[in-house]
Amino acid sequence: MVPHRVPRWPWWLFRASPGWASWGARRGCPSMSSRPPEVMLTQERYPVRRLPFSTVSEQDLATFEHIMPGRVSTDPAELEAHNVDWLRTVRGCSKVLLRPRTSEEVSHVLRHCHERNLAVNPQGGNTGMVGGSVPVFDEIVLSTALMNQVVSFDDVSGTLVCQAGCVLEELSRLVEERDFIMPLDLGAKGSCHIGGNVATNAGGLRFLRYGSLHGNVLGLEVVLADGTVLNCLTSLRKDNTGYDLKQLFIGSEGTLGVITAVSILCPPKPKAVSVAFLGCPSFAEVLRTFRTCKGSLGEILSAFEFMDATCMQLVGRHLHLACPVQESPFYVLIETSGSHAGHDAEKLGSFLEHALASGLVTDGTLATDQRRIKMLWALRERITEALGLDGYVYKYDLSLPVERLYDLVTALRARLGARAKHVVGYGHLGDGNLHLNVTAEAFSPSLLAALEPHVYEWTAGQQGSVSAEHGVGFKKRDVLGYSKPPAALQLMGQLKALLDPKGILNPYKTLPSRA
Repeated sequence: MVPHRVPRWPWWLFRASPGWASWGARRGCPSMSSRPPEVMLTQERYPVRRLPFSTVSEQDLATFEHIMPGRVSTDPAELEAHNVDWLRTVRGCSKVLLRPRTSEEVSHVLRHCHERNLAVNPQGGNTGMVGGSVPVFDEIVLSTALMNQVVSFDDVSGTLVCQAGCVLEELSRLVEERDFIMPLDLGAKGSCHIGGNVATNAGGLRFLRYGSLHGNVLGLEVVLADGTVLNCLTSLRKDNTGYDLKQLFIGSEGTLGVITAVSILCPPKPKAVSVAFLGCPSFAEVLRTFRTCKGSLGEILSAFEFMDATCMQLVGRHLHLACPVQESPFYVLIETSGSHAGHDAEKLGSFLEHALASGLVTDGTLATDQRRIKMLWALRERITEALGLDGYVYKYDLSLPVERLYDLVTALRARLGARAKHVVGYGHLGDGNLHLNVTAEAFSPSLLAALEPHVYEWTAGQQGSVSAEHGVGFKKRDVLGYSKPPAALQLMGQLKALLDPKGILNPYKTLPSRA
């Protein structure tokens, strides 16, 4: 074994805060234990009308029971969790929960619903941010929770084939045991389903290194609205035979078909991973650090996250997580991953020495073992949880030019003043993705009016996107025009009409209401 060379790095990079011993490193869907028990119905909070779908009859229930014996529920207590999003901002009133195990069962269900004009809400782990995973009215909830079987894994190519209901964290464990990793990683990995990830084109923490699911998904099995099973579950990396139909369903949020199985390419597991958590004196230094980081670290740079001081204050206040560096206006989390620990350590050490000497960073700490790496990632991943405990949250997931990424946060603080409890900004700087969050004591129509459409107009003025990675769902369907031209919206509507002419799949979502 080649001895590991320890670079001559500043002592502060190895300093551990006394508060680290009490850190929680849980990575999953945030706890809802302290949230208010009741959520206003979506149809009462938002101006939306029920479309003329049929209502579920006793005969329909009997048909569903015949298709999947013992896996049809009308229990209000069981349905409660499926009617409310995890952010507790929208609530439907579905009276039927279906839990199929196979694509054939999904096919039979959708064929019946198509014939009867019954609306269906496909649902994975219900970790979405934009109200796309729960009913708006009384749509049937079609849960993929029991479609959780791994079909195959090829340890030469790294190709994983599995059902849509497999939980991302469980898939991660499976492939890591075989020296591979999943190409995406999310804070909600302990709850989210791979089918839901694909349906929303989830981005996450590994996007900078491995790209989007449009590039990593090799094939899909999808059940269309009329029950037709579209089997494009190829494991080939190259297949140039006609239209690449799977791309239609990646990011379609269950409006064009129900994803039942996924073939996805998994990259090799890095042999050396390091995480640096640094304090920066201003956002200008955050940008300069990013530019320097890209040039110095090159191919081993796998994540570059930023967060402002208010994020860290809320994480400390609500989750009692100690910040491992001295208080700063901004913080960055840099992850490197490669195949040679000595080579990577030398590159990272050189970058960190330069960043300190040039004043780009004022303080920092470094982690190379899994326990401390998870502790540092917890600071970033649990910001959403801390915000949820701060009050009602107005969430915006925006793509913007990197140099303007934080300007909107500063402008909103001035615009909202005391009407907002906190205005914070954090996100994936390497992807140009800002997570803008505004907290208040409770939902306020006047505060919402001050935020929208101003946030979307500002974003459009920068040629940005109103949804970087969270999708469109119910909440953003009527703001697509800020990011897409009329011709694109028209074509989207035509595709929906072609594949789902009765509009039964996840209605009231993704497309503008006028469509």
